[in-house]
Amino acid sequence: MDSRFLNPIVVALDVDTASQALSLVDRLRGVVGMFKIGKQLFTAEGPDIVRKITSLGEKVFLDLKYHDIPNTVAKAGVEAARLGVSIFNLHALGGTKMMKTTVETVTEAVERERITRPIILGVTVLTSHTQDSLNEIGIEMRIEDEVVRLARLCDQSGIDGVVASPQEIVPIRKAVGNPAFVILTPGVRPAGSALDDQSRVMTPAQAIRSGANLIVVGRPIIAAVDPYIAAQKIFEEIEPELRQNSSPPHPGLQH
Repeated sequence: MDSRFLNPIVVALDVDTASQALSLVDRLRGVVGMFKIGKQLFTAEGPDIVRKITSLGEKVFLDLKYHDIPNTVAKAGVEAARLGVSIFNLHALGGTKMMKTTVETVTEAVERERITRPIILGVTVLTSHTQDSLNEIGIEMRIEDEVVRLARLCDQSGIDGVVASPQEIVPIRKAVGNPAFVILTPGVRPAGSALDDQSRVMTPAQAIRSGANLIVVGRPIIAAVDPYIAAQKIFEEIEPELRQNSSPPHPGLQH
């Protein structure tokens, strides 16, 4: 078991209001490891929703996928750290300079202000992409090759890990020799669940078995009749796989 992520389930709070989000947090506390706040909820409620959830002692993954000039992303990363998030992400396509500047700036800020540095992840290729849609935006490489290329770029830039589809977990592990490299995968659906807008998916157990550190689950939990039971079933499914996996701790996130 990875000592950083004793419970690797990250619940996507893809809801419209703080009251909906906090209700889910209250119902799911103790059965999941972290809560993801994305563009929908953050745009509706702002940074205050992050503060409310972290004030309850819960961990937050701020999923805003920063992609801008290096200085802008770096400053946004510092603000994410000040909010107390455990993880934030940026687009690997922003390039080496953007990623290195962000890592350096955030690291300097947290040391100066004596706060915990979040884990910083690079987004590779969105799980909604197919080969055709990737080609459509001018990327001719095979999806797997592009993901691996970006994962290597992240590692070389000091980024702590990547967000990638479960289909690319094994190739990333083979390509990136860093055993502490974090892989968070959003393309996870329990057996029998609808795929919704995800294209490259696995079950939670398959993703953990392949080498994922964290799995993001949204609708199969938050839209369930009983979200707690839905999350509990997923944890029971992955628990045998967790015992098989271990990696060295990252100083930014301990459970």
